Amino acid sequence: MNFSVIKFSSEDCGLCHKMAFYDQKVAEELGLKFVDVKMQDTATYRKYRKILLAQYPDKAEMGWPTYLICKNPEGEFEVIGEVKGAHPKAEFRSRLQKYLA
Repeated sequence: MNFSVIKFSSEDCGLCHKMAFYDQKVAEELGLKFVDVKMQDTATYRKYRKILLAQYPDKAEMGWPTYLICKNPEGEFEVIGEVKGAHPKAEFRSRLQKYLA
């Protein structure tokens, strides 16, 4: 399985910072590659922007943070799910697992 979780967040977002304590660890425990994209990091953001815009063309409906579960993010990607906003660790895990079933 070649799935990645791409986290779109902002450096000045408190919820994004709170999730950073466990989001990557949970994703990797589930066998997912984790990519952290801070909107302020223009080089990384530019690389993954097409994936975000495929899901949110005008960015209006996205949450902070927004996690996109994606197949093949480096090439012909396919978004298979998303988790928006901050969640307790166990709930975050189960929301990711829902897309891996």
